Amino acid sequence: MIKHVVMWKFRQGTEEEMGEFLSRLGGLYGVIPQIKAQEIGVDCAGGGNYSAVLTSVFESIEDLNAYKSDPRHVEVSALCKAIREDRVAVDYPLD
Repeated sequence: MIKHVVMWKFRQGTEEEMGEFLSRLGGLYGVIPQIKAQEIGVDCAGGGNYSAVLTSVFESIEDLNAYKSDPRHVEVSALCKAIREDRVAVDYPLD
């Protein structure tokens, strides 16, 4: 199993677009079969380094790569790229 963690910092003034992006991203769960688990969170403290986080679980690196290249994910990612300031990600095996 592989855990995929991504955090984004969105530009000020893009709160509406951020909400749309996160909603559409959440909508991929149950649609893209490689996603085994998914959780999305938004910074509630206001002042964190990042605006939102995604954690998801995949059976294998191959499944993660299939998800990344799935046209539905690519389309949602395009919206994110248009409104983000920064992105960090890490993928690691679960024991």
